Amino acid sequence: MAATALALLARDERAHAQSRMFISLPPWAVARNVQWPEQARLAARVGYGGIDWAFGPARTAGVEATRALLAELKIHATIVNLPMQNPLDVDEDAFAAQLPKLADDAAFCAAIGCSRFQFVLRATTGGPTKEERWKIVRARLAAIAAVLAKHDVRLGLEFLGPLVFRTRAAGAGRRGGAAPDPNAAPPPPPLPFVWTLPETVKLSEESAPNVGVTLDAWHWYHSGGTVAEILATNPSRIVHVHVSDAREMPPEQVQDNMRLLPGEGIIDLHGFFQALTKIGYHGGVAPETIGPRIPDDMPPEESARLALEATRAVMKKAGAL
Repeated sequence: MAATALALLARDERAHAQSRMFISLPPWAVARNVQWPEQARLAARVGYGGIDWAFGPARTAGVEATRALLAELKIHATIVNLPMQNPLDVDEDAFAAQLPKLADDAAFCAAIGCSRFQFVLRATTGGPTKEERWKIVRARLAAIAAVLAKHDVRLGLEFLGPLVFRTRAAGAGRRGGAAPDPNAAPPPPPLPFVWTLPETVKLSEESAPNVGVTLDAWHWYHSGGTVAEILATNPSRIVHVHVSDAREMPPEQVQDNMRLLPGEGIIDLHGFFQALTKIGYHGGVAPETIGPRIPDDMPPEESARLALEATRAVMKKAGAL
């Protein structure tokens, strides 16, 4: 009986996927240690309407195999990470050299029925001023967007809201590389760049029509975001949505891996989803519960189901499903 009810709910979500929001599985957050194509099979089996998919394995499998898999499972290839190496930070020659491959990758994306890439936007600038960094980023995004537009693909920029991302030097915390020189002068303090919804929307608008925001409720909340900001956003600029929840704590103690399931914390997810519904956002919503709330040793089907049920409950209460 429960399985039948879940199947009916999943069918309803998929039927509305083209005209409303639907829940998409982000495997790295709620189904760790599962690889493609089992990630897609897990998403369909549990009842998700789509999947935030893995580019490399799907590209290796090819267009026909990937299209057949998605058709068999009746789920959407919702969004995928932009397959470029440090596109905003490499030199001009290295950046330009990646654009022909990006054209091929965008064609693959479109061929399997996906129209969205996403990219995490660093919250600080380590070298030039904010104004100089803005010009560089805007130009790079415009060049990327021009390639994607030929295949009707959009790019969502995910801004990073918590204080830690604005006070940590660019590249801090990365693994590998040479050991720091103890006699070297300390690096200059990081300069905040873009870390709020309004500024990310502004950057998108100045870059290209097919650039927008991957709006993460966790980052929105920790940036001091408001429902009014969402209501003021053109829905064409919302490319994808991530959702999780937070407990109350001092901003300086917040780390990215402290997320709760939707509905367990203090984020106004009711207002968040009501605003998205009111402006007419249509697309995927991925429960990105990063951290110990969903431990690595939890069975993937259990963790995926837990995240789906929590997200569905919050969205239904807000009238978003």
